[in-house]
Amino acid sequence: MKKIGVLFGMENSFPGALVEHINARNVEGIHAEFVETGAVQMSKAPQYAVIVDRISHDIPFYRAFLKHAAINGTVIINNPFWWSADDKFFNYTLAEKLGVAVPRTVILPHKKHPKGTTDRSMRNMEYPLNWESVFEYVGEHGFMKPVDGGGWRDVYHIHNREEFFAAFDQSHELCMLYQKAVDFNEYFRCYVVGQKKVRIMPYDPRRAHHERYIQDPPAYDKKLLKRVEQDALKLCRALGYDLNTVEFAVENGIPYAIDFMNPAPDADLHSVGQASFDWIVKEVADLAIAKAKLAPQHLDLKWSAFLGAVPEPAKKSAAKKTEKKSAAKKATAALAVETAPTA
Repeated sequence: MKKIGVLFGMENSFPGALVEHINARNVEGIHAEFVETGAVQMSKAPQYAVIVDRISHDIPFYRAFLKHAAINGTVIINNPFWWSADDKFFNYTLAEKLGVAVPRTVILPHKKHPKGTTDRSMRNMEYPLNWESVFEYVGEHGFMKPVDGGGWRDVYHIHNREEFFAAFDQSHELCMLYQKAVDFNEYFRCYVVGQKKVRIMPYDPRRAHHERYIQDPPAYDKKLLKRVEQDALKLCRALGYDLNTVEFAVENGIPYAIDFMNPAPDADLHSVGQASFDWIVKEVADLAIAKAKLAPQHLDLKWSAFLGAVPEPAKKSAAKKTEKKSAAKKATAALAVETAPTA
């Protein structure tokens, strides 16, 4: 019997529904249940073929347990090694390389020295910092947020320099990003499952938390939705995430990727609504069952294996290729003239 385990914390609706949905399928040789673990013995492999991880980002013990399970052949949704290494600033850099629109973003030094460090630890740091260059690049209307945060924790909406520095003062030891605000007309949060399936959910981050998923959306341009879908897939395939949400803010018809480091995305019935809840339960169940059938699978613990799609270098234009070919032909002809035997 291959077991699919669900590792979770305070959430109630999704974990139970996922376990019930998988078991209701009556797939031969597969059973789902909540993960149960105590002290983990190094020499003992976990009993699960697949674990759906919903909480290890908050609990280091669970993250260590999942890495141990992964190296012993358990398939973890999502890869705990890459999740541990990932951060939002890298995500934005990668998105830009992939050709996905992202707002201008800078990473800021810590306001307060991290614990255990002093001024002497910061001798490579520019001082005083060139704040003017930050505002010239991003502007004075933006968002400040942690480089590895989530759940809208420690996020500040900035309208001017005074608000910027007030927010920066409150960041203390956190490493923060400052990102240009997008004056959006439409906003989407997209579930992406298995790097293949996408559900686009109209969303409004300006509303109260329980009202952000728009249940009665207007009609949207089909070309816009297609680009949102393609960009969401492109990002998740590049980052190697099998379960994620990707957020886009749309300004003047351009979808800007705002947030796409959500490997344990919101899946609560009461926030996403019944239709999206039913969709995510079914798709994650399909994914977990498919991976359980192929388990055990041992990870290729190399950097290149963590990133699913390496950005290709920019292609040279046809005109430049033609110019080079023409130049090469001329050079060959000239060489032939110079080396031709004289009469």
